[in-house]
Amino acid sequence: MVSAHDQNNAQPRDGTGGCEPAAGHHALIAQPHTEAEGPIAAAEAVAARISTAEYPLGRPGRPLNGRSPFLMGMSATAGVAVTVGVIAMIITARSVLVLIGLSLFLAIGLEPAVSVLTRRWLPRWAAVLTVMVAGLGVVGGFLAAAIPPLVGQATQFVAQAPSILTRLQNHNSVLGQLNARLHLQQRLQQALDGDASSMINGLLGAGQVVFSALATALILIVLTVYFLVDLPRIRATLYRLVPHSRRPRAILLGDEIFAKVGGYVLGNLLTSLITGVVIFAFLVIVGVPYALLLSLFVAILDLVPVIGSTIAGVVVCLVALSVSLHVCLATIGFFLIYRLVEDYLLVPRIIGRAVKVPALVTVVAVLLGGALMGIVGALVAIPTAAALLLLGQEMLFPRLDRA
Repeated sequence: MVSAHDQNNAQPRDGTGGCEPAAGHHALIAQPHTEAEGPIAAAEAVAARISTAEYPLGRPGRPLNGRSPFLMGMSATAGVAVTVGVIAMIITARSVLVLIGLSLFLAIGLEPAVSVLTRRWLPRWAAVLTVMVAGLGVVGGFLAAAIPPLVGQATQFVAQAPSILTRLQNHNSVLGQLNARLHLQQRLQQALDGDASSMINGLLGAGQVVFSALATALILIVLTVYFLVDLPRIRATLYRLVPHSRRPRAILLGDEIFAKVGGYVLGNLLTSLITGVVIFAFLVIVGVPYALLLSLFVAILDLVPVIGSTIAGVVVCLVALSVSLHVCLATIGFFLIYRLVEDYLLVPRIIGRAVKVPALVTVVAVLLGGALMGIVGALVAIPTAAALLLLGQEMLFPRLDRA
């Protein structure tokens, strides 16, 4: 006599006569199964009845009673344990999390360009490939322009080394006076005559740093590509985490934040490009050496708000001082004027419309971001502040006004 449990197993789940059984006991798990399973067999028969085409794994049941003292105690204990574990995990994996966050930030920043290409004529994978090739082309152009001058400068330094040594020994020259006060020649000779193993370890350490930087850059590029390709699915998944009643409002706010981040990243890149071109033209006109390398250096540091262009300006002015004092003063004046033009003309027109962050909030956010996370924190500080301001204006302030 065939039991009711086995008769349920003989029926297909989807009613099409397929090989997938409808019973609660899966055909590929813990076979063979018999009535010796006891109460589990009865539960499997019920599981077979509640498995339908609409709900293959059964309709979700009512949640547990959250007011139960046992569950409340367990929830509180588990909450403390989970919080401690999450904090420890964040501290342990902070470098990886920063890399993932920076990749997601870059992906959101490049998303407007990808979306424009996708809406016009390209599939998404082709749009992502186009944007990434363009970005890598800019980086490759920088390296192609920067490496030859660096090699030339190193060769020039080696060729001038004998004359520099002669000036070090001349007490009437500036280098000779510095050598007499700081003992530069003796320190250099001690470094050269030191232990060979320490020099080898230093070279190995420098090579390790370079390799780590290249590996990090490669991982950053790969993660950014993956985030760009899957950004529509990531967006939909994030909105699925919001309750159904609040989901439309969350979509409006979330998309606005994404647009602000994208506008900031693309606007910041455009502003840095304009800065590099203008600085290159000025340096060529006044005759400052290594104009191309310095302009690229300024354009890259200009990506860091507030402090980046200031540091770059100091470096360029020091190089201009090697030409003459008048050229240095002219460079200082030009940087001050251009900084005013960039802060009050370029940034409000290019970035300000998308981000809309007050100047005071910008400075405070950049300082806090730089103190907490370094250059990465300074890069993401302004769009983060824009997102917080948007959430405050749309959610916090209206609720406080009604309270």
